Amino acid sequence: MKKKYGIAPAMFACLAGAFAMAPIAVQAAPELPIVQHELVAPPKVPPRITRKTPARVVVHMTVEEFEKEIAPGTKYTFWTFGGTVPGKMIRVREGDTVELHLKNLAENKLPHNIDLHAVTGPGGGAERTLIAPGNEAIFTFKALNPGLYVYHCATAPVAMHIANGMYGMILVEPKEGMAPVDKEYYVMQGDFYTAGNYRAPGLQAFDMQKSIDEKPTYVLFNGADGALTGENSLTANTDEKIRMFFGVGGPNITSSFHIIGAIFDKVYLEGGKNFQENVQTTMVPAGGATIAEFKTKVPGNLTLVDHSLSRAFHKGAIGLLKVTGPDRPEVFGPSVKRPLTESTVNKTEPAAKPAPQAAKPAAAAPASAAAKPQQHARGKAVYEANCAACHQADGKGVDGVFPPLANSDFVQQRPDELAAIISQGRSGELVVNGKRYNGVMPPQDLNDEDVASVINYISVGMNRGKEVATADQVRSQRKAKVQ
Repeated sequence: MKKKYGIAPAMFACLAGAFAMAPIAVQAAPELPIVQHELVAPPKVPPRITRKTPARVVVHMTVEEFEKEIAPGTKYTFWTFGGTVPGKMIRVREGDTVELHLKNLAENKLPHNIDLHAVTGPGGGAERTLIAPGNEAIFTFKALNPGLYVYHCATAPVAMHIANGMYGMILVEPKEGMAPVDKEYYVMQGDFYTAGNYRAPGLQAFDMQKSIDEKPTYVLFNGADGALTGENSLTANTDEKIRMFFGVGGPNITSSFHIIGAIFDKVYLEGGKNFQENVQTTMVPAGGATIAEFKTKVPGNLTLVDHSLSRAFHKGAIGLLKVTGPDRPEVFGPSVKRPLTESTVNKTEPAAKPAPQAAKPAAAAPASAAAKPQQHARGKAVYEANCAACHQADGKGVDGVFPPLANSDFVQQRPDELAAIISQGRSGELVVNGKRYNGVMPPQDLNDEDVASVINYISVGMNRGKEVATADQVRSQRKAKVQ
């Protein structure tokens, strides 16, 4: 690994020599009480600070290099602060003196350091904490400015160290403290550059050219595809006040941070003291942060996304906050869905009147053995045009958000329901392959032949099943629904 990344052996010698010649002596300021800081893994955060006077806060952090899954079936070599991506949040009070112990474990292969944006001084402490494997750096600084700040490794090549997971956040609470809330969560977005494509299996290497070109393979919340979905989803009850500490490690991509189904009551811009109210989406730069507060008012899934949505649905920047509690129809009412009739159509503006059914393309001839290849191609084309954006081209879906259609127990066991779902839409909870989904699928404007073709394509091509639908059956189901 050392040779692979071009780290000169002389650099290690220099580092080792520096430590041999300049041992660091650390003396606690006697006038300050000592606080041993307990770090917790994201998305959890350390508890709110209630003391009213400054302290000397001692923080112990390790640098750890290891392989783990970046997506199911895909491994990657991460470099981390404290064994997590992002690194564990540091929480101190304005006026505190922070005594940071950074340990580069002996089994690591590379030198590392830390640049804390909360530090007032050259390099944010990077030079003073640069250490080879098997060494410890001890560095003190005073937290002068309240706010939410990013920290990251600043060892060359800096973008590579960050892209491998070496970032986190430090919160400096104002002297007057922060108002209590019901739940606090810690989420960071980062971009990753693997040699293989998104979700390509096996151990993936870092791709330097993709990083230079700023073309990430993954854009992720908390360092893994699915880190905040399924069993890892964030949770809350209705009528709870949520505080979200959100940051972007980068190294290159900004975030259009948005939560589908929620409006931020307050957003503390750039992680500082001033806030904006009633915000839908907030921009967060690479190396920046924000604090968003909102109240959960109704039950259901709230979806965290980078609203540059290809990053959410094709690169992994998606998460869920599951809210439980009683319904509040006065805030979020039920819906009534019904097919258009002549009377309802006549109540709309003329320009909105839909074309008559007869204007749709004519249905293809009845299925026959000779026509199957054409039907398969038609079903594939319909799928790619209408289904692949959410359920993915390979039909594997997005964990916790869009259920899989390939190798799906729902498709295999309940094919009779597919025509109704495609033509009439569906909302509410659905269990597929043992995982719960709770979203909304709008009805698709497809004729009977297209609905049958795409169902058969999904059944045969993605589930090794047989053809299960004809245009006549789809047409009958539509009539039955209308009646």
